[in-house]
Amino acid sequence: MHKAGDLILGGLFQKLNCYIFQRQTFLFLCVSFDFLGFRKAQTMAFAIDEINRDDQLLPNVTLGYSLYDSCLTLGVGFRAALTLISGQEEHVVLNETCEGAPPVVGLVGDSSSTRTIAISTVLGLYRVPMVSYFATCACLSDRQRFPSFFRTIPSDAFQVRAMLQILKHFGWTWAGLLISDDDYGLDAARSFNSDLGVSGGGCLAYVEILPWEKDLNEFKRIVDVMRKSTARVVVVFAHEGQIINLMEEIVRQNLTGLQWLASEAWSTAAVLQTPDLMPYLGGTLGIAIRQGEIPGLRDFLLQTRANQFWEFTFQCKFAPAPSGWVENGGRICSGDEDLKAVETEFLDVSDLRPEYNVYKAVYSLAYALDELLRCEPGKGPFSEESCATLQTLQPWQLVYYLERVNFTTSFGDQVSFDENGDALPIYDVMNWLWLPDGQTKVQNVGDVKMSPFNGEQLTLDGDKIFWNFESKKPPRSVCSENCPPGTRVVRKKGEPECCFDCIPCSEGMISNYTNSLECFSCPEDFWSSPQRDLCVLKQTEFLSYQEPLGICLTAASLLGTFICAVVLGIFIYHRSTPIVRANNSELSFNLLLSLKLCFLCSLLFIGRPRLWTCQLRHAAFGISFVLCVSCILVKTMVVLAVFKASKPGGGASLKWFGASQQRGTVLVLTSVQAAICTAWLVSSSPSPHKNTKYHNDKIVYECIVGSTIGFSVLLGYIGILAILSFVLAFMARNLPDNFNEAKLITFSMLIFCAVWVAFVPAYVSSPGKYADAVEVFAILASSFGLLMALFGPKCYIILLRPERNTKKALMGRGVEQ
Repeated sequence: MHKAGDLILGGLFQKLNCYIFQRQTFLFLCVSFDFLGFRKAQTMAFAIDEINRDDQLLPNVTLGYSLYDSCLTLGVGFRAALTLISGQEEHVVLNETCEGAPPVVGLVGDSSSTRTIAISTVLGLYRVPMVSYFATCACLSDRQRFPSFFRTIPSDAFQVRAMLQILKHFGWTWAGLLISDDDYGLDAARSFNSDLGVSGGGCLAYVEILPWEKDLNEFKRIVDVMRKSTARVVVVFAHEGQIINLMEEIVRQNLTGLQWLASEAWSTAAVLQTPDLMPYLGGTLGIAIRQGEIPGLRDFLLQTRANQFWEFTFQCKFAPAPSGWVENGGRICSGDEDLKAVETEFLDVSDLRPEYNVYKAVYSLAYALDELLRCEPGKGPFSEESCATLQTLQPWQLVYYLERVNFTTSFGDQVSFDENGDALPIYDVMNWLWLPDGQTKVQNVGDVKMSPFNGEQLTLDGDKIFWNFESKKPPRSVCSENCPPGTRVVRKKGEPECCFDCIPCSEGMISNYTNSLECFSCPEDFWSSPQRDLCVLKQTEFLSYQEPLGICLTAASLLGTFICAVVLGIFIYHRSTPIVRANNSELSFNLLLSLKLCFLCSLLFIGRPRLWTCQLRHAAFGISFVLCVSCILVKTMVVLAVFKASKPGGGASLKWFGASQQRGTVLVLTSVQAAICTAWLVSSSPSPHKNTKYHNDKIVYECIVGSTIGFSVLLGYIGILAILSFVLAFMARNLPDNFNEAKLITFSMLIFCAVWVAFVPAYVSSPGKYADAVEVFAILASSFGLLMALFGPKCYIILLRPERNTKKALMGRGVEQ
């Protein structure tokens, strides 16, 4: 097809299918008219006609075209391209001045990646621009190999990413891949494997190459692989013919339950949308070339009068007819047949996809030429700021302007090329609908496009999608189910990364998202939840006032304090009676006060440990008990001194144990303990500590003693005084009854020593709050023992046996009547 013009655009289209019949001479026999290929050529002619009628685009310039049939064969297409760019066209248009047709400045085509690669390699040497409407191989984006190649269809690299977007949207991480044995399929497989690894969104269960020939054994093997695989999603980058051969074997083996993802090469193929194949292919999701609208195209197509087209459409022959044609019932074409009365896909412009790309390709070249011819001399982009002219135009100059093309079609799509010559990509997402009446329909359910600002964007209308499953929902296609939070992924040796086991996280570790590769340790004050999916604040443990044990110990402490106060009150009230005055009543008052302090200091061991409570508890405990034991020791020494004084010549002993000496002794002994506590607090003070060694999921708050030596010296000093008191009291146990307080002291010291001897192993072996409870119990037990042993009998006499609270009774002279 040719049309004269000031500038000529070349085109390569498929009008006839071609078969080699003589390899030696490379002659081709072209048969079987291709209506859709011819419609693409007519679309280019329509676009150029429309541009020529536009006063704004290329004014005063007429575009012409020279369109060749590639016959779906590399040899024919390659020869046609060379003919166009060399100017040695077989058809030469001569005008009145006997001038030949102007050279071709750019080409639109071809429809095959393989042919386009070969042709564009040569065109690139001469920088002749070529804008393809159907070649999708990602390899064509290599600007080093193809410096003058452009295309209005997205590359397979984006088609693969679009497929991955769909897989990711539905959570399909386990899929099979079928490809054609050509550049289209092999390059798509490379891109698929590469992008799949980068995205980390899934794995391929298998990759199989579909043969071109109808190899039944090979197709049977491939279908067996698909049947045995657990992948329920099959991605196919292949052509219609290969899919037809594959489906014959799938129907024979009755392989159903698969979700198909179709590449743009067959996503809208009507030949596959038959009632016998829909049980297998129904619900297919496919990537399709962007559908567009071209107003006026149908009216233009109705004007077509090409002889071959007319003969194939009306099944007639123009005269003179071939021999035997009429005799065998053939019709002679009149040329007046009504094209509107014939149902043909040639006139169906409701689903323009490749044609829309042809339309955009022609307009890309037109806009580039328009910018080139509007260049103002002295402001041009070439050497010395020169411009190209209609007479001096070189193809490489047009490449410069093509790289900067940016316009919007009447349909609203923006057209521009990136640094690789690829147009801003956009695909429609198609779904094969199987209607209840058995009819089929391919419907648009969304799109996937590249946004300059937001990257790849997938938009799907989920409610419109037909799923060919009983559940009417998307299938699950995973090698291993997702590992929930609280577990981690462990790869299965020798299998793809999508096949794994889920191992629960260890105690104290969590994973808080799906398919975590590792578990993370919780912070120090946190512990893993039972589900191991989040860190929760550890339970805190200490001897609390709110728990039963703490309440009991607090109550016992307050009870002991109250009893001490009552006893002190009784002694003060009866301070003039002999039993109170005996053996220095001041020591008894001091003893009661120290016991009250002992009871109260136990409260410092209850409650959450603070710095001041940790420092005060042991100091208060040590000083209180030393004060208590010192009073008892002095009382014991006084008993012995009084006994000695009652013997002849022993009066001098009382001189050394007067009231002031007794106070001084108690003060000195207590000061020693105070000095020990001060040195301990200054050198290595006790402090609160969060202990996690007892329980992993609990924080035990305790007071560490700081210096074990200091704590040992404090306890040892109390022990020494207690043992000394016990020994002295034991020596005085057999004194006459009027000195029988020594027996009470002996018994009280026996209780005291027994409690604290038992305390040491119990304290060392008790963890956490129970160590504090043991110490509180020891304090309370020893305090109650001293209180009951020393003051119980005296209170009994004072309150219940007042007749014995006399001097005579104490001196052993009987009870007064």
